[in-house]
Amino acid sequence: MARSSRNPRSFPSRRSSPYTLIFAGLLTLSMFLLILLALGIFSLPISSDNAPKDEVDHRRQHRSVVETDGMGVRGKQWTEILSWQPRAFVYHNFLSKEECEYLIKLAEPHMTKSTVVDSSTGKSKDSRVRTSSGMFLPRGRDKVIKAIEKRIADFTFIPVEHGEGLQILHYEVGQKYEPHFDYFLDEFNTKNGGQRIATVLMYLSDVEEGGETIFPSANVNSSSLPWYNELSECGKRGLSVKPKMGDALLFWSMKPDATLDPLSLHGGCPVIKGNKWSSTKWMHVNEYKV
Repeated sequence: MARSSRNPRSFPSRRSSPYTLIFAGLLTLSMFLLILLALGIFSLPISSDNAPKDEVDHRRQHRSVVETDGMGVRGKQWTEILSWQPRAFVYHNFLSKEECEYLIKLAEPHMTKSTVVDSSTGKSKDSRVRTSSGMFLPRGRDKVIKAIEKRIADFTFIPVEHGEGLQILHYEVGQKYEPHFDYFLDEFNTKNGGQRIATVLMYLSDVEEGGETIFPSANVNSSSLPWYNELSECGKRGLSVKPKMGDALLFWSMKPDATLDPLSLHGGCPVIKGNKWSSTKWMHVNEYKV
């Protein structure tokens, strides 16, 4: 009995899955990069411990120095979280050495005794709690100041138009600023721009000893700070920041829920040795008209 012939089985053609295509693409790219590495067209940015010292130093210099949009060059920039209560942060190398010296040069011929704001009249008055000298540079005075103010706005996410002019301050030996708030407790001083929401304090010089910015009410154990042994006796009484040329301290006078933050109480410790130059930028909730 003859067997009936069977029809040959037909198999459906397999389609390549998306994963297969992706893998093939990555494999092709890897091979392409290996070819470039072999030909010396492309190199990985790594340093060797056996590299000549001059070469290593040269690489480090180019990694850590960045051109600014103001004056001179700035060192490697990074932001350090100091505290969440109050909210305080240090932006290292915010200003270049040239920018610091430029601000001091502009201000030095016009320095007068610093004053405080009278909460009842809104006018300036002398006070023993503040013994420095200072002056104001108008907002947008020149291209260098405009560049610095733009940098502050980028750092804080607060528009340039919400800021007051730059205040330049000079503290000699023994001069200080007792702990105080930057926010206002009266209606008169909030008519222009509303409440002060934040402050950026830029250090224009190093200080040999003393001159720390202190937050006496901060929820921080000051003795746990890595730089605790370098602080003056005043600086050991709370969360303290040592002045370093080019660094900028940002702290918020208001909480995220728009209430005033009493932990933002801060002051300037007496200078024990050397001179302290700084620049303050106060920023408001709304546009500050100048």
